Amino acid sequence: MYEFNYHRPESLEAAAALIENGDDPKIVAGGMTLLPTMKQRLAAPSDLIDLAGVGGLGGVSVDAQSVTIGAMVRHVEVERSAEIRAAIPALSELAGLIGDPQVRNRGTMGGSVVNADPAADYPAAVLALKGTVVTPTREIAADAFFVELFETALEENELLTAVRFARPQYAAYMKFPNPASRYAVVGVMVAQFDDGVRVAVTGAGPCAFRVPAMEVALDKDFDASAIEGISVDDDNLNADIHASAEYRAHLVGVMARRAVTAAKGR
Repeated sequence: MYEFNYHRPESLEAAAALIENGDDPKIVAGGMTLLPTMKQRLAAPSDLIDLAGVGGLGGVSVDAQSVTIGAMVRHVEVERSAEIRAAIPALSELAGLIGDPQVRNRGTMGGSVVNADPAADYPAAVLALKGTVVTPTREIAADAFFVELFETALEENELLTAVRFARPQYAAYMKFPNPASRYAVVGVMVAQFDDGVRVAVTGAGPCAFRVPAMEVALDKDFDASAIEGISVDDDNLNADIHASAEYRAHLVGVMARRAVTAAKGR
């Protein structure tokens, strides 16, 4: 690990000033991705700006339409929150599938969403649950947020403060996990709303994406059989030592059908 300056601001304004004045600053929330990368000397930020002391970035708010989760809320809190589990049980279940207990106890929802790892779980929820990413100056709709591999619509050094998820009628998340890391080789969340169904995929491509053909079919008949013959083009899907693009395309269908069945079971 290279030398760096460590900062623990107590307000968003102070954090923003440190970001503005740093040579090559990095924000640290849970640190589950950044710190291992620094330990391997694959990243050498000049300054680490720890958000743990910043007020207003935690907490969960639930109303009739949505669930809002602060950026610094840890995965284990999402998993165990009675409020979230009552409003969107699929979201609590998704959090419980992330990594291992050590990761869930340190990693944060906001850190995962901002990092936009192609195999992370939360991006599927942000897309499927009509998520809105909240920053100090604006709100970004989920469909415009994930851009490319590790790339989002956030401006350089723009801070995420919370994510607001719409409450669906029914939803479920199913994933095929890497047996070692528990990252999603492919994960699919299906959510049914009054105005239609959303099907969001993580793990398969460079970033999370929706499957319109499945959504149209499920709008007509919310049953796993309705998407039996619908396939995803594997041309732009990920391929690595864990799974080929062709296998990932197959898994999208399998996980989507399982998610629909689970959602119907609610």
